Amino acid sequence: MYPLLKTGFQLNFAQVGLITLTYQCTASLLQPLVGFATDRHPQPYSLAVGMASTLIGLILFSRVPAFSLLLASAALIGMGSAVFHPEASRVARLASGGQHGLAQSLFQVGGNAGGALSPLLAALFVLPRGRESIGWFGIAALLAILILSRIGGWYGRVHPKADSSRPHLPTASRASTLKVGRSLAILMALIFSKFFYLASLNSYYTFYLISKFHISIRSAQIHLFVFLGAVAAGTLIGGPIGDRVGRKRVIWVSVLGVLPFTLLLPHISLAWTGPLTIVIGLILASAFPAIVVYAQELVPGRVGMISGLFFGLAFGMGGIGAAVLGRLADATSIMTVYQVCAFLPLLGILAGFLPDLERARRKRRGDR
Repeated sequence: MYPLLKTGFQLNFAQVGLITLTYQCTASLLQPLVGFATDRHPQPYSLAVGMASTLIGLILFSRVPAFSLLLASAALIGMGSAVFHPEASRVARLASGGQHGLAQSLFQVGGNAGGALSPLLAALFVLPRGRESIGWFGIAALLAILILSRIGGWYGRVHPKADSSRPHLPTASRASTLKVGRSLAILMALIFSKFFYLASLNSYYTFYLISKFHISIRSAQIHLFVFLGAVAAGTLIGGPIGDRVGRKRVIWVSVLGVLPFTLLLPHISLAWTGPLTIVIGLILASAFPAIVVYAQELVPGRVGMISGLFFGLAFGMGGIGAAVLGRLADATSIMTVYQVCAFLPLLGILAGFLPDLERARRKRRGDR
C-alpha cells in the first residue's frame, strides 16, 4: 500500500517508515506484557479479541482523511497483533504433538502467506479502486473472528489438561541465569539482523525497483509478492528442519548464509534481482521459527512471554528499521539503503556461541 499512500497523502520516506514504526512498535511493546500475563492467566478468547482490534483498525485505515488518523489506525492493528500472537503461539505448541518446530512454522507461515498475498491484492484490487476498497478485506477478519472463537473454546477445554500433565522441565531450564541471559541476548541480536534487513525489502523494495529499473508500480508489487512468497516458503521449512537437524544449525546457516546474496543484490540487473531475492527470502526466513522454539526451550514454562517477546521484538525491529531506513533514503538515496543493509547478516556469526540444547538433551537421556 505504501506507493498509493505516499502519493495520496504526499508523504516522504520518513513518514512512510513512521506508519510501519507505529504499527510494529505498538505490537512490539505490548506483546511481551500480554504473554507474561497470559502465562499466569490464559485467555482463550483473546485470539478473537485481538482480531477484532485488527478489524476496526483495518476499516478505519481505509477511510481516515489525515495522516495522524492513519497512524492511529495502524496502532489499532498493532494492538490486535499484540493480543493475538502470544496465545496463538501457545495454541500452536499445544496442538503440535511434540513437533514444536513444525507447528511454529505452520503458525508463522499463515502470517507470511497473508503478507505475500497483500501486494498482489493491492496491485489487482486496491490500486484500481482506491484506498477505500481496503475495507472489503474486513470480511476476512470477520471470518477469522468466528474461527478463532471456536479455537478459543477448544483451547479452554484442553489447556487445564495440558497443565495437569506438564512434563518435567528440560535440561535447558537448569542452565545458569548468565548462560540463559547471554543466549537470549544473542537471539535478540539475530532478530535485529534479520528483521532490520527484511524492513528494507518489505517497506522499500517497490521504491527500489521503480527508482533503479523504472518499472511500473504494479510490476514492482508483483516482484514484492514473489519475494514475500519466498519468505513464506522459508518460514514453512525452517521449523521442520530444526526438528530434524537441530535449531542451532538452522539459525546459524539461515542468518550468516544469506550474506553473499545480500552483498550481491545492489549490483545486479533486474533479471537477476527477482531470483536473488527469492533465495534471500527462503534462507533468511527459515531462522525465525527455529529462534522462537529455541527460546521457548531455553526458558521452559514461559511460552507466552517468550513468544510475545520475540514476536514483539521482530515487529519492533521491523518498525524501527523502516523508520531509520526511511530517514537514510531521504538523506542519501534508496540505493544506499541496500548497500548498507547488505552487511547485517554478518551478525549471524554470533549464533556459533549459542549452547547446543539438542546435544545436552541427548546427553541427559544417555546418562539415564
